[in-house]
Amino acid sequence: MTLPRQRGLTEQAADAAIDSACRLLRLPSIRNEFSDIAERAPKDRMSYRGFLAELLMAECDDRARRRSERRIKAAGFPREKSLRAFDFDANPNIDAATIHTLASCEWIKKSQPLCLIGDSGTGKSHMLIALGTEAAMKGYRVRYTLATKVVNELVEAADEKQLNKTIARYGRVDLLCIDEFGYMELDRHGAELLFQVLTEREEKNSVAIASNESFGGWTKTFTDPRLCAAIVDRLTFNGTIIETGTDSYRLVTTRARAEAPAKAG
Repeated sequence: MTLPRQRGLTEQAADAAIDSACRLLRLPSIRNEFSDIAERAPKDRMSYRGFLAELLMAECDDRARRRSERRIKAAGFPREKSLRAFDFDANPNIDAATIHTLASCEWIKKSQPLCLIGDSGTGKSHMLIALGTEAAMKGYRVRYTLATKVVNELVEAADEKQLNKTIARYGRVDLLCIDEFGYMELDRHGAELLFQVLTEREEKNSVAIASNESFGGWTKTFTDPRLCAAIVDRLTFNGTIIETGTDSYRLVTTRARAEAPAKAG
């Protein structure tokens, strides 16, 4: 399809031509923002080059935003969590400087692991999702899952003779976030399958886990001591370990909200 080219177009005809061209070239942001930028151009004394740059940057920015949204959606996070929404003052065990350093994603670039260890309600899942979201926004491929879910998927894949394909799929993402690690006991077969995923990713792509058990308590999940030690080794070598503590932030917040009306009365 070609568009007719004419000189001396009226403003209305020019707008129609621009709209048609943007649709043909798939430039939705330029189509949506052209009029506003065109009206602003004389006031801002934009040159022709400056005007063109404004249009192209608007398209680039919007495409980057849409790519980030697609990566965040593909990660499969169960809910939205951000670092901005995290109350570091209420969670003194979590060092804000360390978390913001992790948000730069250099550890993912270096294929290093991350372990968030602490009791329920101390911010582990929030940090896991928030840091995963930061990674997706910076262009990394991220996958979020629960430990039991990935093990069940691996067991089913093994039964259907699709294990290698499934392990390779988990191996391809830049960051694999595994939540509720160590919550439930795994039989030897399930633990070995999970170990294969961790081995596939070792020193090639990052793994981040959140667990309510200290490493010493993982023997309740991975009942084979040697396998447990190997898994701990995979998840800690050259990695970052953050202990989120034992005091439930959610419980403290709930109590504070409950006490607020009483104090006000």
